[in-house]
Amino acid sequence: MLVESLNFHCTFTSDAILPPFKGSTLRGAFGYALKKITCALPRMQCADCILAASCCYSLVFESEKLGRNRSGYARLAARPHPYVLEPPVDDRSEYAAGDTFSFTLHLFGPALSYRSQVLYAVILMGEAGLGRQHQGTFVVNMVTADRETIYDGETRTLSLEDASRSLAFDPVPKEACSRLNIAFCTPFRVKRANSFVREFDFGTLVRAAMRRVSSLEDAYGNGEPEVDYRALARLADAVRVVTDETAWLDIGRYSSRQHRPMKIGGIVGMAEVEGDLGPLMPFLRYCETVHLGKQTAFGLGLIRINGQ
Repeated sequence: MLVESLNFHCTFTSDAILPPFKGSTLRGAFGYALKKITCALPRMQCADCILAASCCYSLVFESEKLGRNRSGYARLAARPHPYVLEPPVDDRSEYAAGDTFSFTLHLFGPALSYRSQVLYAVILMGEAGLGRQHQGTFVVNMVTADRETIYDGETRTLSLEDASRSLAFDPVPKEACSRLNIAFCTPFRVKRANSFVREFDFGTLVRAAMRRVSSLEDAYGNGEPEVDYRALARLADAVRVVTDETAWLDIGRYSSRQHRPMKIGGIVGMAEVEGDLGPLMPFLRYCETVHLGKQTAFGLGLIRINGQ
């Protein structure tokens, strides 16, 4: 699967008050701006629109409504969003004009062809403003990808150079690992038996990683990996938890579609496990980029791992 990681470096041009978790705010503003610049038939639902197959907004934001993955396998019935938002991980809420902030958008597969629309949508986000009453306006100073500058805000020039990289999933273990530190940088939100898992469970984490890899590879990569999922799940269940410093964190957001406040909590913190981890590492390494669990489009499910 091809991935392009766009790092947006921005400066506020007015004071701003944002929520501690900024993923929902950024995602909502991004979606509104992207639809404004790309949607030719704004009163029509994407699923019924004849232009949906070639529309940037439909592909990026409504992908789960556009049909099954290539396999048609029921477990993978909906296409995953071809992007992940990576918001600032600090809980800062108050910004003054002149303060800087950064965030990242990882684009997957076909979304890479819409880089210019994505960039322009973020520029419009800044002009419209973030936070309460949209008072937090900002400018995009620079966009980088793979350490290369692809957009210069001063000259307003966009590079056409390909900055994508291959995030190839290889189930063959490349690293031996018997002890692993896992950091949940943003809430990991997942269900088991129709209930949200509120305590760390390594087997649940691995199953979520396997689902994430299989769905993305089936939709945008080389097809669903041919691995023995049951054997890997049993291996994960045998791993021992050494340290568990995780907790459930509730995050509030306002849904513009449902017109009501909502909670999108999940597990945050650190955990350490030990066992036969080598065969599981390809899934976890892959998910460091693509996140895992629910609401990855909001920035949830960001993990960092350190194996020994």
